[in-house]
Amino acid sequence: MKLLVKIGGTLLDAEDSRRRLAAELAAVAGGGVRLVVVHGGGKQMTRFLAERGIESRFVNGLRVTTPETLDAVLKVLAGSVNQKLVAAFIASGARAVGLSGIDACLTEAETMSPELGAVGRLVGSNPELLELLTSHGYVPVVACVAGDRQGRIYNVNADQMASACASAYAADRLVFLTDVQGVLGADKQRLPVLSPADAERLIREGVAVGGMLAKLNAAMEALRKGVREIVIAPGGEPDIIRRVLAREAVGSRLVEEGTARG
Repeated sequence: MKLLVKIGGTLLDAEDSRRRLAAELAAVAGGGVRLVVVHGGGKQMTRFLAERGIESRFVNGLRVTTPETLDAVLKVLAGSVNQKLVAAFIASGARAVGLSGIDACLTEAETMSPELGAVGRLVGSNPELLELLTSHGYVPVVACVAGDRQGRIYNVNADQMASACASAYAADRLVFLTDVQGVLGADKQRLPVLSPADAERLIREGVAVGGMLAKLNAAMEALRKGVREIVIAPGGEPDIIRRVLAREAVGSRLVEEGTARG
């Protein structure tokens, strides 16, 4: 099975959480699953910039990325956050390799909007490197930085990065590990299973906002491009990877219309 897991930056901030998730995922990879990991790091980015007196500005939830901010993106996302996670995988026995979307044109982007600076809209993903590494037992750990054929570098949304990589890699399952229980309805209750129509209704009615809005949009895009099942799950819960793969009643599953529920 091909599995792509996206880990939110909040879950990677504490060493114990980072090591636990790496150990759980390493165990899965050791069981024959061809695993790819994509990670964020927005919390770490904001802290890094604040320590240097740089205010983080956002437009529609996206970080305005000046040349100074882009330099921090490379230092933090493709640097410390990525390498600490790789080290945690290594400590758990996995053959992890740290990458960004720039490597081998893994993901290609273009400028999303001049007002956002170097924020990229993903326009393509090339799975050859992921195929090469996973087929030889390596675990690619991908930071959410992309490039283009002219050598430009872009800060990209980690959920969109995960979606693009999962669809290009033809992943059987895409799992978003986050710091909430799953997708919540208007009554604030977790929705165990939802269809694209359900997700679109939550967005249209303003129930899904912020980070969850980004995840649902990314999840629906992956579903449209052939990923059969997407799970948004609470990464803070112990043994979460095994429970998700066993289809326990945890988090929220997004599946195509007509798929059996439960």
